[in-house]
Amino acid sequence: MLIHNNLRFINGFRKVLGIAFSLFVLFNIGFADEKPEELGIYEHLDNFIPNNLIFTDENYNSINLKNSIDKPTVIALVYYECPGICSPLLEGVADVISKAKMDLGKDYQVFTISFDPAEKPKLAKDKKTNYAKLVKGQDVQNGWTWFTGDSTNINSLLNSLGYKIKKAGEEFVHPAALIVLSPKGKITRYLHGTYFLPFDLKMAVVEASEGRSGPTINKVLQYCFSYDPEGKKYVFNITRISGTLILFIAVSMFVGLMFRKRKNKINNSIKENQ
Repeated sequence: MLIHNNLRFINGFRKVLGIAFSLFVLFNIGFADEKPEELGIYEHLDNFIPNNLIFTDENYNSINLKNSIDKPTVIALVYYECPGICSPLLEGVADVISKAKMDLGKDYQVFTISFDPAEKPKLAKDKKTNYAKLVKGQDVQNGWTWFTGDSTNINSLLNSLGYKIKKAGEEFVHPAALIVLSPKGKITRYLHGTYFLPFDLKMAVVEASEGRSGPTINKVLQYCFSYDPEGKKYVFNITRISGTLILFIAVSMFVGLMFRKRKNKINNSIKENQ
């Protein structure tokens, strides 16, 4: 009887693996030959931004980005006319600035930088005016600077930060994140998403002030979602998630078979003793 149950268990597990493999192939068919697109964030922790980056602030001043970093600096990469996640990202920045128990402009500063070379300081100034209204009790005028730049400086900055974007018509496909730099311009933390906890920002600023890099905890957005250029929004990525779900189902069925085997063995032992 025990041998018979073991054979049933092995055959059942083989069937589970077969089904899991078939489903995985079904969900991923057609994607095998596709070359992975360089899009998203490739973290460059402990690297430094270049010394020669020149951007223009909202007051039309040409600024050397590296020289202007004398305290922990949070960089928000956006483009000002973005119809998608840039607005929630900037709202998240305004919200966490208000809630974090730190002095903007003293303990840290925020740089919002457009990666669209067509955007100019006038637009940056208008955006700053709008989002400054969302911040409560902080020195936004001196602590939150909004920049534009040319394609050469933009590409150099993005490459140094590992921030990869794609032009799609008149718009951009891009990730949502904040990047934290030390007072010497070293990359110390990436905060993914559009909503940020005050504690996470404070810890990132403290680590940056000491020149220490911190691990990235939340990468859910990058893993679970893809940008839909037509819908102009992030959507559930069935290809990536299907593999995870299939593996979870296979493991669950395996555990279920294990418990069933154990239960049958106990029942058989009880019958034999009776």
